[in-house]
Amino acid sequence: MDGAELAGVFAGTVLRYLVGILPQVGSELTHWHTMAAPIPDTRLRLGAGEALCKRGNVEGAALFATLVPRAHRRATVRALVAYQTAYNYLDALSELPSDDPIANGRQLHQALLVALEPGAEHPAYYARGPQRADATRRADGGYLQAIVDACREALVGLPSYALVAPTARAATARIVDYQALNLSRGQGGHGALERWATEATPVGSGLAWWETAAASGSSLAVNALIAAAATPELDPRDVAEIDGAYFPWIGALHSLLDSLVDRREDRDGGWLCLLDHYPSSTHAASRLADLALRSKTACERLPGAQAHRVIVTAMASYYLSAPECETAEAQAMARALTGVLGRPLSVAIAMFRARRLLRALTGRAYT
Repeated sequence: MDGAELAGVFAGTVLRYLVGILPQVGSELTHWHTMAAPIPDTRLRLGAGEALCKRGNVEGAALFATLVPRAHRRATVRALVAYQTAYNYLDALSELPSDDPIANGRQLHQALLVALEPGAEHPAYYARGPQRADATRRADGGYLQAIVDACREALVGLPSYALVAPTARAATARIVDYQALNLSRGQGGHGALERWATEATPVGSGLAWWETAAASGSSLAVNALIAAAATPELDPRDVAEIDGAYFPWIGALHSLLDSLVDRREDRDGGWLCLLDHYPSSTHAASRLADLALRSKTACERLPGAQAHRVIVTAMASYYLSAPECETAEAQAMARALTGVLGRPLSVAIAMFRARRLLRALTGRAYT
């Protein structure tokens, strides 16, 4: 793919997203803000509000709807926003104190599996957390169940969902394992996560255990599979190729860049950063560049290869444009990734910085 072709796909994707997708994302998030406001339990209400403030990765999830035929785009956006909103909410709740954080994390994150399984019963999601006494009385006023139901109601209308569902659930099972085992220092640290990820590392991949863990925790594989479900008469071979591209390569790059942005916040909160397992910042930059190269190569095998390449570039630029990435270490990583992904990454970083500035000046959320 030459630079001019990629630039054309990039411009078309941005236009399609801004005009046809981002306004719906705003509407969906407004709905979930309204639903979250009356949550009875204070800790759950604060967790929901904290999660909904992470608008950027919800917008990023909805970017996958640019891959989707117009007839199924609206349902796809609804499913993507609901799934990512649930992910963010559960991630926030799993950080609350619990007698058994691993069991609590697994129980909470069952919601992500149920979100992909129309007709499944809702378990007591809060049964292992501090809200367990109210688990059967909807301590959240039905908020989480409503998000889960919105996701699966949207999914059943997608023509190829039955084909992608087993793979999407397997990808979500990886997320459940990662979220349950990614413990703070006070909860026991990364020992259990290391043992699990070492066994889960694909043979011959050359990945370190923390890179496998990063790939497992990423929601991008599920997002890509939800988008693929909107394709009529989807080829089963494409499902395997999509999953193989996003796990481990694109997913690992995604989560490690997310760790870069959250590094200071995680340290202040007693959480361990996956990037800290690299022996040096130079080695980390080199490894992220290698993951970017493997991601780029994997995209070439996918249907709509250029569009997936644009999504990878947009994802990387979103993180690298964050104010937290103005450090020398982050700038070195940006240069390394630009060497792989090319000038479009620099252009996208500039675009995201402009959007952040616009939001800061206007107080508006781009919609």
